Amino acid sequence: MLRVKKISFGYGNSPTVDSISFCVKKGDVLAIAGESGSGKSTILKLIYGELDLGAGSVSWEGQNILGPQNKLIVGPEFMKYVSQEFELMTFTTVSESVGSHLSAFFPKKRSERTQELLEIVGLSEYKNRKVKLLSGGQRQRVSLAKALAKEPEILLLDEPFGHIDSFKKRVLRKQLFDYLKIKNISCVVATHDKEDVLAFADKMLFINNGKSLAYGRPKELFSNPEHSFVAAFFSEYSKIDNVIYYSHDIKIVPKSKLRAVVVKSYYKGSYFLIEAVHCSKTVFLEHPEWVRPDSEINIEFKMKA
Repeated sequence: MLRVKKISFGYGNSPTVDSISFCVKKGDVLAIAGESGSGKSTILKLIYGELDLGAGSVSWEGQNILGPQNKLIVGPEFMKYVSQEFELMTFTTVSESVGSHLSAFFPKKRSERTQELLEIVGLSEYKNRKVKLLSGGQRQRVSLAKALAKEPEILLLDEPFGHIDSFKKRVLRKQLFDYLKIKNISCVVATHDKEDVLAFADKMLFINNGKSLAYGRPKELFSNPEHSFVAAFFSEYSKIDNVIYYSHDIKIVPKSKLRAVVVKSYYKGSYFLIEAVHCSKTVFLEHPEWVRPDSEINIEFKMKA
């Protein structure tokens, strides 16, 4: 188990990470969600031992993970970290780059393992292409394959799908997280995109300005968001009388004492997101059809427990 206990860190006098705690069980996925600059990347670097802790402790299976002041080589052997600034040998082919982390004493086994990894990240057809000729998203996938090569016990991912286009992203996410579950590899992934982790995370940690805002299972956090920041991560929302309503919690009805005026309708594929004004406040609701701007509508809010 990964145990992160009250860790703090700051550049200068300003705390970037302020007393953060969480645990990750073997084979589980923890998603750290927050805006850019909120401290997500710094937490990963502290776990990996790339930075020295200002306070607190990080341990894996009871073994403390030390920073550069106490350890000459950064990063434990059982852990891999894929940062946003992935470094690759650009003059090698994709296969050579991934295979460089595998033993050369068993060439057949090395070749089979390399092919397996390339299939996971969807790069089999590019195996003989030079890394320097790849797009940013393709290079990111090479970095993921390299990190998995020796099957680490824990994987740290910093915005792992940020450079990858939507056409590839959906399949890659599923294949990667399915593989981690099969191999019982723990994972901490930093993200600002709910699609990256909502279906795959066992726990989620929301941070804002370096502080812990919410921690729990995705379904629980989604169903009962205590902060607007958390609700905004999951979906469009409205806050009425200090109660948070998602767009699917508000609907248009034939009759109601509550009225709103439509501002705009946004096409979302299977529904329209309606922006309207109710009691001088903006509300968002879902509706199966487009609604004309300036129309007055009757609305109903879903009862909250």
